[in-house]
Formats: sequence, structure tokens, C-alpha cells
Amino acid sequence: MKSPREYWPRWAETLRRYKLHELTAMLLEAGTPLALLGAQVLYFSRGLIANDQLTALALTLEEDNEAHAFASFLVEERASP
Repeated sequence: MKSPREYWPRWAETLRRYKLHELTAMLLEAGTPLALLGAQVLYFSRGLIANDQLTALALTLEEDNEAHAFASFLVEERASP
């Protein structure tokens, strides 16, 4: 499996396309307990749907530092034209 950070540009692009990048960054910064719960749901769903991106997302949400880094990545991406 690739590093979770390798998926970040693709995730950011998708979130920008649906105009959810600002909301996602805000939730990641403020909603650490929700992010951890989301990671656990993704781990549970691995038994139903095996997907490297879901596992990478769970890893990102599970670690506070990674979740905040992804939120910062979204903010930096947002600042770029």
C-alpha cells in the first residue's frame, strides 16, 4: 500500500470539485474525536470493502498529526490559484 500522503492531492482535488474542501479542513481541525470515530468506521468497513484508499484515509484520520497536516494541505491548496 502507498503512503496515505500520496493520496492527498487526489482527495483534495475531489473535495475542491464538490466545494467541500473548506468544510473538510474545518472539521479536521475542530473535530478530532469525530475523525477518530470515522477512522474506526473505515477500519470496520474493510471487511466489506477492501480498498487501499479507505485504509489510507483511516490511517490519516486516526493520527491527529496526520489529520491536521491534511487540513493544512487543503488550506494550502485552497490558497493556490
